[in-house]
Amino acid sequence: MGSGGSAMEVLGSPSFAAACLLGGLLLALSLVSIRLPPPLFGVRLPGIRRKRKTPVRVYMDGCFDMMHYGHCNALRQARALGDQLVVGVVSDDEITANKGPPVTPLHERMIMVGAVKWVDEVIPDAPYAITEKFMKKLFTEYNIDYIIHGDDPCLLPDGTDAYALAKKAGRYKQIKRTEGVSSTDIVGRMLLCVRERPLGGSHNPSSLQRQFSHGHNQKVDDVGSGTGTRISHFLPTSRRIVQFSNGKGPGPDARIIYIDGAFDLFHAGHVEILRLARGLGDFLLVGIHTDQTISATRGAHRPIMNLHERSLSVLACRYVDEVIIGAPWEVSKDMITTFNISLVVHGTVAENMDFLKEESNPYAVPMDMGIYKQLKSPLDITTSTIIKRIVSNHESYQKRNEKKEASERRYYENKSYVAGD
Repeated sequence: MGSGGSAMEVLGSPSFAAACLLGGLLLALSLVSIRLPPPLFGVRLPGIRRKRKTPVRVYMDGCFDMMHYGHCNALRQARALGDQLVVGVVSDDEITANKGPPVTPLHERMIMVGAVKWVDEVIPDAPYAITEKFMKKLFTEYNIDYIIHGDDPCLLPDGTDAYALAKKAGRYKQIKRTEGVSSTDIVGRMLLCVRERPLGGSHNPSSLQRQFSHGHNQKVDDVGSGTGTRISHFLPTSRRIVQFSNGKGPGPDARIIYIDGAFDLFHAGHVEILRLARGLGDFLLVGIHTDQTISATRGAHRPIMNLHERSLSVLACRYVDEVIIGAPWEVSKDMITTFNISLVVHGTVAENMDFLKEESNPYAVPMDMGIYKQLKSPLDITTSTIIKRIVSNHESYQKRNEKKEASERRYYENKSYVAGD
């Protein structure tokens, strides 16, 4: 009885009850932890705050004159190296001092760069060469982690590397240059024709403009590879189109806006009308006409850029959701139904504004359906505007291209494979 009584006292004591309760809790927790799937271990508990990850900010600068899909692809690659891309646009004065006069002024180049969908922030009047002072500003004021440039050399007039300081600081990263195009190439496509004009030929801008070719016949290619600017060729791949595409279509109830055109020498005027068009709906579909259509409507010297080149430039624009590569000249009822188009728009500034007077009005169907609207173009710029800038000052641009020619030739002669896309 005595020993039995003492045992009952131990079992009934508060300390024994507490020990049993604690043991039970530990056993229950161990069983729950065994049965919980691994993903639940990462669930944030109430009241516990995780330290926020600081975004990696990368910087890339450039002149971005006669901006093309090569520039856009460089910006795409740069953005992939960080979380935020800050882009410096070199001033007009700096370009003139280092390369010759720019074709497009700073405010137009700012519009172009700001419209690229991979760009998060734009800095105007950036220096051509990164100085110690500017690099410190990038690191402290703009919180830049890395400075990016392509694998092609960027040399100052004295022959030194424009990115030497960034490389020395260990804050430099390199991307692969986009083959097939450069601003020098594009200007060269027109200047070659100026150099080939007949002896005693007129220097009148209109007569020179009629001589322009898009740089794809054998005669031009031979001249380009022998003297003056080298005309390189873009090799279109499906992967590049995928890289530039948004990868998603419109929602079931989306208001789809359609606008079409050549979009040759993609410029600030194009960007601004696309911006307005996108603001009218939920999804902007852009039709890009074929090379043959453009030649038939605007002359044998057009387009300067081929269909694939023009398509990539338009796809890179943040206001564009999808493109039709090789869109028909006339907007048909079947096309409107197929793409579920809600509104067809056109700007007031364009190469050909006589379509309303023509018998075969390409917008007759959407007009009859009451879904056509003309938008007031924000900028009075067309492809002809860009061409006239070059023609009117072609001697200066000839000198500018000759200065760049030597480095371009060296790049292609010494070119080796560089990993990247």
